[in-house]
Amino acid sequence: MTGVFRRALGADFDRLHPELRRRFDVGGRVDAGCVGTGVMDRIWRGPAFTVPFLRLGTLRHLLFPESGVDVPFTIENWAYTDSYGRATLTFVRTFQVSAHRRRRFDATMVWSPRRQMLVDYLGTHQHLAVDLHPGVDATGALTIRSGLQRFRGGVPCPAALTGEARLREWYDDRAGRFRIEVAVTNRRLGPLFGYAGSFTVAYVPAGGAPVPAAVRPLRENPRD
Repeated sequence: MTGVFRRALGADFDRLHPELRRRFDVGGRVDAGCVGTGVMDRIWRGPAFTVPFLRLGTLRHLLFPESGVDVPFTIENWAYTDSYGRATLTFVRTFQVSAHRRRRFDATMVWSPRRQMLVDYLGTHQHLAVDLHPGVDATGALTIRSGLQRFRGGVPCPAALTGEARLREWYDDRAGRFRIEVAVTNRRLGPLFGYAGSFTVAYVPAGGAPVPAAVRPLRENPRD
């Protein structure tokens, strides 16, 4: 199965750092998936008025209101074909925000053959679909900028409720670790949520364990 990022980036995929090429090409003959383990140096959120919105996101494993430093973190990336025949890659992030509380931020990235677009379905029930615009910078890092956002059923999100996400992930050769920075902002309200940290990755060989049910969405959205 051709990975969603290889499809989305085309020839630019080969400009990624070799470690990023392997990580974002899971689902082929070599690796079925990968699990990253590390620490978020910082998780932050916007002003107090953003807390109810972020807290609401916890109900469907979207955003969350906690902030902190040195937060243990895992990310699970598994490639599979969903029930609508689309190439899919999971991004299930788990943050140990306190000794007794974990928060998850779930997403499934789907390649839309019809629109020739990478679409990020957020949450356990894929309530929100976000167009993604990936790229590769001069250092071989992966960059992603979010675009059009739609609720389930294809209804566009009002601008006042949307957040523009920007991501940069790169490989630190000196430390032997992946590093990531994510920021979500609203054009009117300013910064909403973000995190930055690093992790190492263990790969799951192809033909081994099946995709865990816990990382799949509870409901798939047929629209792309």
